[in-house]
Amino acid sequence: MSRRVWIVVVALVLLGIAGAGVPLIKHLERYEERVDQGPSPEVRANPYLAAETFLRQRGVSVRVIQALDTLPDTSQQTQTLMLLDTRKRMTPAEVSQLLSWVRKGGRLLFVAEQVWDETKGQSGDLLLDQLQIHQFMAHDLREQDRRREREQTKPVIPMNAPEIEAAQTRWPELTRLYVQNENDPAYMSFDTDFHLDDPQDHALSWANSADATHLLQMVYGEGLVTIVTDADLWKTHAIDKYDNAWLLWYLSQGSVVTMQLRTDHTDLFSRLWKYFPQALLTLALCTAAGLWHHGMRQGPLQPEATRARRQLREHLRASADFMLRRSGQHALLRALQQDILRRARQRHPGFDALPVAEQWQTLARITRQSTTHIGQALRPRVEERLSSTEFTRQVAYLQTLRNAL
Repeated sequence: MSRRVWIVVVALVLLGIAGAGVPLIKHLERYEERVDQGPSPEVRANPYLAAETFLRQRGVSVRVIQALDTLPDTSQQTQTLMLLDTRKRMTPAEVSQLLSWVRKGGRLLFVAEQVWDETKGQSGDLLLDQLQIHQFMAHDLREQDRRREREQTKPVIPMNAPEIEAAQTRWPELTRLYVQNENDPAYMSFDTDFHLDDPQDHALSWANSADATHLLQMVYGEGLVTIVTDADLWKTHAIDKYDNAWLLWYLSQGSVVTMQLRTDHTDLFSRLWKYFPQALLTLALCTAAGLWHHGMRQGPLQPEATRARRQLREHLRASADFMLRRSGQHALLRALQQDILRRARQRHPGFDALPVAEQWQTLARITRQSTTHIGQALRPRVEERLSSTEFTRQVAYLQTLRNAL
């Protein structure tokens, strides 16, 4: 088949496919589909990013810090400091410095972290204790109300005051804040598990749900302190609900806002484990194999010594080496000298009463050794280390004297 014929056949096949596809093309319908890929990495790293964006859109200047190293300057413009992160590492000196900053005109907003402990007389939250504000669990308050009702001698009414208020209030699970010159309150979704108590009546304004108080505001010197039970209502997933965003703007209006929070930064190992888990496992296996290879014993094993070779002479030698290391040379020599004098006293009564020179002459007569050698052997030595040869010769001579006795 020639080349021209091949070209004609291919063209006919393409025309046939195109003709068969025309009816299918007429039935095709074009449409768009959106795929939700979830929040961006910036949103996942900073749960208060929506709150920052909202305040900037309302003309409020916002600055985010991760550590409270320096406090904002209140001399030029009103400053609002929002402590939205944990304060477990805050020291008493930092608390005093922060309250002094508020007393000079700063605005402070923070989250109550600890519950009041009646037995200890404190909560452990340095800021709360310094401001004399107590935080309780809401269910504990309800239990206390029921206990008081049971202890009363008067007939118990069907519902207590909070229950009557909850029955008459719209949305009792929400927190209500009444603003001056407004008839209707603002509603916020604070966590209803906690309650703020002001036993000293320092607060000038507050916001309550049906059962508890979730926001207290007090004047402190020339500044203002706002305490809330939680800040989850200003996170990205909840700030658009009810009047949560409005409350954040209301508490920060007319000031420069500084948010102290710790954003989540993924470390290098987490990123490697997320994107290259196989490479990390391979590296770990190679490292383990290399350590195992280099840790293997090289050469044949040394056979264990049999018990048959452990003779009395070896035990004596080992004991002597131990005594030499533990006591030293001069202690061993003195022991031999004392043993010689003890035996001399047994062989010659009254040996101790003789002068030293006569003792040496008596030993020379008994052992048939020269007086000079006996004097050199029994004379006290200076505490200096002897050479191995000198020490061996001295021990051998003392043993000869002892054996002669």
